[in-house]
Amino acid sequence: MEDAELSELLHRVSRRLRHGYVHRLVPLGVNPGQARALRALADADRPLRMVQLADQLRIVPRSVTPVIDALEQAGLVRREIDPANRRSTLVVLTQAGREMHERSREARRQAGQDLFAVLSDDQRDQLKDLLGAIDAQFG
Repeated sequence: MEDAELSELLHRVSRRLRHGYVHRLVPLGVNPGQARALRALADADRPLRMVQLADQLRIVPRSVTPVIDALEQAGLVRREIDPANRRSTLVVLTQAGREMHERSREARRQAGQDLFAVLSDDQRDQLKDLLGAIDAQFG
């Protein structure tokens, strides 16, 4: 298989995974970008400054504002003044946000489970090793 074919195949499979994930997120009322922000905040185990969250998400700081606006409006996060630097804003995950993070994590798991159901356990392990090797290269 040529590299171009492999790239196209990986792209199609990734799109199917994302579609399955989005399909499961819609009833929860969040989109993938919002779910990523919730995951970053939950993984941090502490409030993050807006600029730190943008770094975690690998987006420019101004792009994180509408994500946080929507999450705040839904009661999933709240903004607080950073006591260490009053010019900075911290994003705090609420209890509802923690619960939504768990539901979105389960939606992601289910999407992956559905997509990879056609593979045996050994094939899944092999695919994980292969993709892990590629990911490690570009870390």
